[in-house]
Amino acid sequence: MGMKQSWRTGLSFGLTSGVITTLGLMVGLHSGTHSPLAVIGGVITIAVADAFSDALGIHIAEESAAGRSTLAVWEATFATLFSKAAIALTFLVPLLLLDLGTAILVAIGWGLGLIALLSWHLARNRGEPAWHVIGEHLFIAVIVIITTHFIGDWVATAFA
Repeated sequence: MGMKQSWRTGLSFGLTSGVITTLGLMVGLHSGTHSPLAVIGGVITIAVADAFSDALGIHIAEESAAGRSTLAVWEATFATLFSKAAIALTFLVPLLLLDLGTAILVAIGWGLGLIALLSWHLARNRGEPAWHVIGEHLFIAVIVIITTHFIGDWVATAFA
């Protein structure tokens, strides 16, 4: 018997959001400030505030879905909260061990690797071609990274 759907929903949402939100924030803050303190503070903030925000969002979405038991709603809520916070906090490791520029590159590799692994697992479970699912999800992640980099550059020049 596989993992319950409520846990699968929360974990997959939390992991995806943890990677995409944290990478976007890190890349944008790095290009906008070049400040390790700003990037580290941003990651910790994402791990707390955005994890609770996502958990509440999943909670409300699950409550609005027909046929969800109270237990399933809370399982998805806690799975989202803990997976989002845990994934976001893993991005502190390169920030604390490496210079900022290198840490950002390592974080991008780590995040894209996590998205690829989750996408592969999802494709396998759904019987779909893995390359298609992985490619689609990595494409979206790369768009976020590129966009937030240029937003950070713009903020640095527009508000300096």
